[in-house]
Amino acid sequence: MQIVDMQSFNKVGKMRKWMLLGAFCAFFNYQVFAHEHQSHSDTNEMHTTSAHIAAAPHGAEAHGEKEAPIGEKISEMILGHIGDNHSWDAFGHAVMIPLPCIVYTKSQGMQFFSSSHFEHGHAAHNNFKLAEFGGRIVWADENKTETIYDFSLTKNVLTLILGSFLLCFVFIWMARKYAKNRGKAPKGLQNLLESIIVFLRDDVIKASVGPRYREFLPLLLTIFFFIFFLNLMGQIPFFPGGANVTGNIAVTMVLAVVIFVYVNINGNKHYWKHIFMPDAPVGMWPILIPIEILGVILKPFVLMLRLFANITAGHIIILGFFSLIFIFGSMKTWVGFAVSPASVGFGIFMSFMELLVAFLQAFVFTLLSSLYIGMAIEDHGHHESEHH
Repeated sequence: MQIVDMQSFNKVGKMRKWMLLGAFCAFFNYQVFAHEHQSHSDTNEMHTTSAHIAAAPHGAEAHGEKEAPIGEKISEMILGHIGDNHSWDAFGHAVMIPLPCIVYTKSQGMQFFSSSHFEHGHAAHNNFKLAEFGGRIVWADENKTETIYDFSLTKNVLTLILGSFLLCFVFIWMARKYAKNRGKAPKGLQNLLESIIVFLRDDVIKASVGPRYREFLPLLLTIFFFIFFLNLMGQIPFFPGGANVTGNIAVTMVLAVVIFVYVNINGNKHYWKHIFMPDAPVGMWPILIPIEILGVILKPFVLMLRLFANITAGHIIILGFFSLIFIFGSMKTWVGFAVSPASVGFGIFMSFMELLVAFLQAFVFTLLSSLYIGMAIEDHGHHESEHH
């Protein structure tokens, strides 16, 4: 009876830890959104006041032109969060960390400067400015059409670098722990990661790829933990987290292209024979071959879109729940206070869900990649001999 009570106590303690973690994430998400909203409100109030002083008879009109609707502010904030940027909003707009800009043009050569010169998109520098949407560096003179090659360290690029270093650090640390504690059972983080690796190796990669699974184990495990770590970093609402890296379609496209290349380079004769249908009637070739080729292209396309859409949707939903406070508060202040508990509650719930989705999307990407590789290298003759 004492053992049962202690087990129940331990479970309750773990639940409390997760509840505190969810509340912590929700609180900081709320703080980030509040800073975003306050910054936009202060800016609009300043513009409105100056317009009113400059043209007193038309003060109401000026106010109507300068004061953006609450929905527009929220849309701008959410799109800014899920997109890339040349500065890092550590705590909303309260603390903005400028990032280095590296730009090359044929006429001006290579240029290095800080993104702080753009003043968050309000100023131009060296004939460059930030685009209104997307945060790209473009010409300040809209008539110029010369190509700009942007090699800047944006928020997503820096998060990719940090995530890669974190991945290397964790697994180099694990390798040293194994070498130091030979024959001893792993503990803590090492035990958790070993359990995940063994699960992926035995129940996912080996089961999907087949006897040659060891050749592809390093690639597939690296992709899993790379996506998983970046997903977790995206859930941290302050520096060095908060970047929507795996919700950037360029990142998911590169990962999908890597799998596409691996699948088709390692595909055996049975794989290509199935695509080009030499055993099918010749009259069916014009129908079957284009369908099979389309299937080869759609597989990485599905990988790319699935990861991009699910991660981006999670970020939008969490911010959408918190934005309800300000939407209803713009009508009546007391209404905003009334809906805030429900809004924060849903935000905490979605924070828990996003922790699950962070693992789930990395798992699904690895599972589908393993299946595609397994279908490409499957030895039909080996299975037929076993069957007979």
